[in-house]
Amino acid sequence: MQNSDDQAVMVTYLDSTYQEALSLTKEARDYLADRASNRHPWLKPEDRLQICCESMRLTTRLTQVVAWLLLQRAVLNGEITLDEARQPDNRISGRHVCEAADELPDGADPRMVDLMGRSYQLYMRVARLDSQLDRAKKKAP
Repeated sequence: MQNSDDQAVMVTYLDSTYQEALSLTKEARDYLADRASNRHPWLKPEDRLQICCESMRLTTRLTQVVAWLLLQRAVLNGEITLDEARQPDNRISGRHVCEAADELPDGADPRMVDLMGRSYQLYMRVARLDSQLDRAKKKAP
């Protein structure tokens, strides 16, 4: 069982990660909404299609991260147990999509490149946290 200092550190870390994820989600939403009227007209149609696919990868990563963080908040608030959080349906998912390398065509705007990179880093950080649930279970008496 965690002592109160460890739990306070975890709450602070999860809260700051949640705020980061929420901020990045809002930034991505604004970017994608703005871009809806400007669909990279300088790119070839197949490159525009690739941008659309990568936009879906961006939203999938962020959705997975926010959902996982909300579930962890529920654990810390006593709304669900850690064993429930360890269930396969409650784990971070979409790894085959979210961990894949971004495939942005040459000419993709720098803001999209930045959002993709930051979403990837955030997803991978949360995936590592998710893997800690298995390690914690093995260490439990």
